[in-house]
Amino acid sequence: MPFLLRVLLPDVPGSLGRVATAIGMAGGDIEAIEIVEKRDDGTAVDDVLLELQQGMMPDSVVSACTSIEGVEVLWISRYPAGGSLVMDLEAVEELTASPESAYEKLIDLLPATFRVDWGARVHRAKGVVYGTGAAPDEFEFIEIETPQRLESPEDEVTLFAAARLDGNEIVVVGRRGGPEFADSEIARLGHLCGLAVTIANA
Repeated sequence: MPFLLRVLLPDVPGSLGRVATAIGMAGGDIEAIEIVEKRDDGTAVDDVLLELQQGMMPDSVVSACTSIEGVEVLWISRYPAGGSLVMDLEAVEELTASPESAYEKLIDLLPATFRVDWGARVHRAKGVVYGTGAAPDEFEFIEIETPQRLESPEDEVTLFAAARLDGNEIVVVGRRGGPEFADSEIARLGHLCGLAVTIANA
């Protein structure tokens, strides 16, 4: 059974190795690891895609990780079967392979690239013009200049982030329940949107 674990740990040699060992001792099998961000306070945030044996509870992995000094589990949840951690470079390669549909491909890649539930393109006048399967049918256009987190008083469960695509469209992603969007994820979203625009207009 696949799970996604987001962990905060000291950004020092051997730290990730100790976490990986703890996960293995608790019965978890690591499939992939991605560095989410490195912080100025000397810590790092990593995403770990792992497989738990049938009948195992994720609590055992959480306990094993938090028993290590300086390590904090920020989030753990089920992950779609067959899912993988898609790196930004791989996303860019897919966008470049089909520049005529770069905007649609960008949206399709967002859930796997950012571990979000959905992605959507929202037009100033038309509303949602393209979205992944779980995207809402309606989402209000918001005037933004820089990529940022969004708040929705109507939905207190989903976390939102958005980036400008052009003067009339923005890209929005939704993550139900957590974890919070890291600053690096917001920056990456803006970067990928910018690359999609460049590729589409090349």
